[in-house]
Amino acid sequence: MLVFVDANLVLFAVPKTGSTAYHLALRGRADISLANKAGLKHMTARKFDRDFGPYLDRAHGLRPTRAAVIRDPLEQLRSWYRYRQDPKRKGASNSAAGLSFDDFVLATIADDPPPFARVGSQFAFVTDDRGAVRIEHLFAYEKPTVFRAWLSDRLGQKIDTKEKNVSPPAPTPISTEIEAQLRAARADDFALHDAIMDASGYLLTTL
Repeated sequence: MLVFVDANLVLFAVPKTGSTAYHLALRGRADISLANKAGLKHMTARKFDRDFGPYLDRAHGLRPTRAAVIRDPLEQLRSWYRYRQDPKRKGASNSAAGLSFDDFVLATIADDPPPFARVGSQFAFVTDDRGAVRIEHLFAYEKPTVFRAWLSDRLGQKIDTKEKNVSPPAPTPISTEIEAQLRAARADDFALHDAIMDASGYLLTTL
């Protein structure tokens, strides 16, 4: 998460949406950079509303507008799978080594996912307990030029990023049946991403 005081902006870091590249490109410009601890870097909208947002308001008089990038839910899971298939992670409690992508997907939508499949939901990341979206500016990962143009205009500088944290390749075929189960279980995630894409990669919401 990055906070820019003059731009009155907080940039959320939804996992597996290229957030690390933006953190590296902008951390020198940000007034507050939460980047080293995953729980802080990937702070959800709910936690922001509960803890960090009130702190910024109380301590600094800041009520920043919010922005985040959302990725196609299936492609986000493919990125998670490749990351947790990484041979360097073999033996870790959250390694998915040896699992097929179908098995990984089923594990992520289980009622009690095992450690390797606890990847969360993008919809849950950006909403409150009632399912209301709590981030005003939502961008599609698949339309990076739209996000960079908006961010450049907001910050008053050109934004250049380089790919970071790219996982090694791994085959990710998915059966028709498993994909249908995923789409049913993550219907809100797919609907939100579709809405952003239908809006040409940028969806402006109201809080």
